[in-house]
Amino acid sequence: MPSHHSQKRLVGPLSRARGLGSAKHGLQHWWAQRVSAVALVPLTLWFVYSVVHLTGADQARVHDWLARPASAILMSLFIVAMFHHLALGLQTVIEDYVHREGVKLTALLLVKGLIVLTAAAALFTVLHVAVGG
Repeated sequence: MPSHHSQKRLVGPLSRARGLGSAKHGLQHWWAQRVSAVALVPLTLWFVYSVVHLTGADQARVHDWLARPASAILMSLFIVAMFHHLALGLQTVIEDYVHREGVKLTALLLVKGLIVLTAAAALFTVLHVAVGG
């Protein structure tokens, strides 16, 4: 069991003064990255398999494939998992390597906004095809 002294070294001086310790969000973020990565393994394999089998297909065949409920659902899950994993990863990179708070906040907002808009556009496209667009 670690000593009280070694535990104190893991807490910053301001947090030690306030008695707060860590923000307790790091573990949740770490788990979310791992869960999304695990979800992406079968979804990516399915996506690659589908792309390989649709190679050379005309637009109508691809449209018919994506209009199938199973394909639309799996594609939507792939989009959500991929963009969520991307957001978590880029957030980590920005938080770890951007040190100026204003730049960090701006970068986080821009990246998350772009990810949400792109994911929404992709999901809208799948929905549009799946419901007979």
